Amino acid sequence: MKLFKAGRIITDALKSLFKKPATIKYYTKPGEHVPIPDRFRGRIIYNYEGCIGCTLCIRVCPAGAILATPERKVNFYMDRCIFCGECAEICPVQVISFSKDFEITSEDRSKLVVKKIV
Repeated sequence: MKLFKAGRIITDALKSLFKKPATIKYYTKPGEHVPIPDRFRGRIIYNYEGCIGCTLCIRVCPAGAILATPERKVNFYMDRCIFCGECAEICPVQVISFSKDFEITSEDRSKLVVKKIV
């Protein structure tokens, strides 16, 4: 039985040697963009004015990335978010969605908070 498993591993390893890489270059040419899947979840888009303040999103967030404000609205902390999409699914008025933006980096944590724009 062990000989069969070893033969299978060697066969799989040899097959993978001749396959194309699964990764793609980040920037291939100037002006070209990385292909993004249809169901990709990037930076959160939040319609502050449409929010009814039910705070269901806070209850379902497994990472604790959503906190309430005094106005019974919410702030999203992207440095904690695991992009699971639970908040967007539970929202009864659908004011939470995800963009295709995957370049979410900053040296300042305050820039990673999605909230009402003042």
